Amino acid sequence: MQIAVVIVAAGRGLRAGGGLPKQWRLLNGQPVLAHTLALFQRDDRIGQIALVTHPDEAQRCGSLPQDKLIHTIGGATRSESVLAGLRALAPHAPSHVLIHDAARPLTPQAVIDGVIAALQTHAGAAPALPVTDALWRGAGDIVTQIVPRDGLLRAQTPQGFAYRAILQAHETAPSDAADDVALALRAGIEVAITPGDERNLKLTTAADFTRAAKQLEDTMDIRTGNGFDVHAFGPGQSVWLCGVEVPHSHGLVGHSDADVGMHAVTDAIYGALAAGDIGQHFPPSDPQWKGAASRIFLDHACAMARDQGFTMTHVDCTLICEQPKIGPHAPAMRAAMAAIMGLEETRVSVKATTSERLGFTGRSEGIAAIATATLVKA
Repeated sequence: MQIAVVIVAAGRGLRAGGGLPKQWRLLNGQPVLAHTLALFQRDDRIGQIALVTHPDEAQRCGSLPQDKLIHTIGGATRSESVLAGLRALAPHAPSHVLIHDAARPLTPQAVIDGVIAALQTHAGAAPALPVTDALWRGAGDIVTQIVPRDGLLRAQTPQGFAYRAILQAHETAPSDAADDVALALRAGIEVAITPGDERNLKLTTAADFTRAAKQLEDTMDIRTGNGFDVHAFGPGQSVWLCGVEVPHSHGLVGHSDADVGMHAVTDAIYGALAAGDIGQHFPPSDPQWKGAASRIFLDHACAMARDQGFTMTHVDCTLICEQPKIGPHAPAMRAAMAAIMGLEETRVSVKATTSERLGFTGRSEGIAAIATATLVKA
């Protein structure tokens, strides 16, 4: 099976408050949409992910993890947005597709597994939970009728389908259809019911965000790592610090480009993963790393974190030196580091201090750096 995903995130969703569409509100420090994407980005069975957003939100999308991502613009209705996502996947020719609500960021793995398993024998599959509460019809504040709940189910997502079948169903369906299963049934696609989960919450109101935050706190794995590095001054006319070349009377001595700040951040990520340090992954005795750009090391650490299902939420780096002056270059350093790690600049801190002319940094013999990185796995 070649499985792709459509994530529908083009709605305005303002009922939950916060002044933003709910998919862009922060949930435990990250946009809801980042949590939702992570469900599928960390799944090796998933190929491309078509993210369907409102046309005003293209810039925001750049702050999201880009792994597997195809960005496309949605329509005026949900079904138009789903169709846009399905069409965006056409060049990749998946055999099956999962269609998921952006506002369901906490879907348990078992729910996704159940849908994928059912697609091996059915053209459609969708998770659901039985209705257990009594159902009434009412007029104003008066109960007018009791509705039998036998056989009634509460639909969830992701809903999975044979790709060509659901694409054709959307191509020929009314644009105001609210549910992919409804379109599938209209097109004659049999849809298997798979187990849903009460934790597969769809965020709708402010109270849902409170519940979701508590649920995340109960299940997430939070890691913090520290990194420390030192490089001595030597011949040269500039130093590399946090991805930025800074003019100086000396260079820094090292087997690579000696970017002491980036090395400290890289080791902080390795530390959070309990995965050793730069020297273990890129031995200085190996000539291939002589003069190498330190972003190679940072890329490797970030990829290792993603492969283990972690999302980086914050990095803080302090450079310790008398010279050069860091302040004028700190914004560029933050931007460079954020771009490499796929983070918003507001989640990357680069600052400097002196050692009050004490020690080797105080004597301007070199630069030290200390860094902290925070990783989260929901």
